[in-house]
Amino acid sequence: MDKNFSKDIKSLINDYEILIKSLEKRAKESEGRAYGGVIRSSKGKFVERLAKSLIETAWKELGRDPKRLSLDKETVKIPIKLEYIERVKSPEVKKFIKEHINDFYYPLRTDVHVHVDGKFKIAMECKAYTENAMLKRILVDFTLLKQIFPDLAFVLFQLESQLGGDYSTPNHVKYGSPSTHTILSYFDIDLNIITLLEGERKVDKPIHKLKYYKQLREESLLMAIEIFKDLLK
Repeated sequence: MDKNFSKDIKSLINDYEILIKSLEKRAKESEGRAYGGVIRSSKGKFVERLAKSLIETAWKELGRDPKRLSLDKETVKIPIKLEYIERVKSPEVKKFIKEHINDFYYPLRTDVHVHVDGKFKIAMECKAYTENAMLKRILVDFTLLKQIFPDLAFVLFQLESQLGGDYSTPNHVKYGSPSTHTILSYFDIDLNIITLLEGERKVDKPIHKLKYYKQLREESLLMAIEIFKDLLK
């Protein structure tokens, strides 16, 4: 393993340790902000930063020009479907929509947008954890994006999993869970699920409490990088 590469991985693990081990203390000492809000915000921002770092590392490992890669996030305008307008029963409402058609769109963006040579390549949602009710919302957003970008790759990047099954195991092959596969079966989305921490998330055992702390292992980051390399090729 390249020394700089190994150093980068260790730096990411160190950042995780510093954040998680100090998070509860900072949340308790924060003024004007709710304890839970500080916890959620800090974890969420970290997971997004980590995902971007791993994407950049994967790109570097592929030997590609960094100028070709962009992680700028732009809002995508999802236009109203024309066939929907024809189903509207009220003639007045139908007429109004047609007269203002340019105003009828849904603004959408995910946590991380990966562009290569200006082309939208990967849409990613970053979560401290995900359970199936959250997954349904994520899949709806990805489905809307796929209407505009049919070749887009989709990633759910999470610290912990609450999806059931073996999503939070280090196994190369993930068999998933019956509930998650059932939800996925109703969406035409090839979802790449990346979980960094081992062991199913427990509501009563949050990782920012030191006695429930979970180690971020090098192997998990290397696995994520390999997945990103495949998606970027």
